[in-house]
Amino acid sequence: MAKITASVYTSHVPAIGAALDLGKQNEDYWKPVFAGYDFGKEWIKQNKPDVVFLVYNDHATAFSLDLIPTFAIGTGPFYPPADEGWGPRPVPPVIGHPELAGHIAQSVIQEDFDLTIVNQMDVDHGLTVPLSLMFGQPEAWPCAVIPFAVNVVQYPVPSGRRCFELGKAIRRAVESFDKDLNVQIWGTGGMSHQLQGPRAGLINREWDNKFLDRLIANPDSLSQVSHIEYVREAGSEGIELVMWLIARGAMADAVGGDAPTVAQRFYHVPASNTAVGHLILEDN
Repeated sequence: MAKITASVYTSHVPAIGAALDLGKQNEDYWKPVFAGYDFGKEWIKQNKPDVVFLVYNDHATAFSLDLIPTFAIGTGPFYPPADEGWGPRPVPPVIGHPELAGHIAQSVIQEDFDLTIVNQMDVDHGLTVPLSLMFGQPEAWPCAVIPFAVNVVQYPVPSGRRCFELGKAIRRAVESFDKDLNVQIWGTGGMSHQLQGPRAGLINREWDNKFLDRLIANPDSLSQVSHIEYVREAGSEGIELVMWLIARGAMADAVGGDAPTVAQRFYHVPASNTAVGHLILEDN
């Protein structure tokens, strides 16, 4: 059967993608950011997945204010990089896994999580930047990817508890798939940042690191954090961190198994106007 072997967590700052695309990795400003992913790049070579289930948020690219799904799963075979106003990123198209994606959709919807089925869409920096940070700049991505878009842009957004429980349901769905697949689940977005208003530029290093502590050691308690705490402590865009709880809920200890092994933990400020967090947890 298929199994989830690890979860990967990372910010998906658009400026990181631009720095990669423009060859700025060795500039003094960007060096410490990319150094934090050196371990992950080597780790994933040794732990190459067949499929990445990638949780991210769309930035008014595939969806607009005309249509805002709370949870949307990509079940198509192919996803081109989006033009976000300055042309598509020069990265490979994403190849999906329709069979596993369809199975997950069937299983999770039957557990009363309402998903929007998406057979065709462009994917923006929320999805492509994490792939670049982990895989570098290959001619083709080395694995299939199932995009899973979460609305954290327009309120009401899903609660941390809802996201954590959804992760558990995704784990059950993967484990009931009858083909031998190595699946990783990635949670992306955040960490603390605010893009507008009087608090624009807010970064809360202390709160971010406590979030990482709790995500590792006590995710069930972390899932109870209210939306207002995210906004107050991590800024208006810090709410993206609820997406990390989907990935965390898919780990074995969330359903009574052993705690994961922390393979990597990294935190850096700033990258553009955002705090960058990165975590790799190996399932046990």
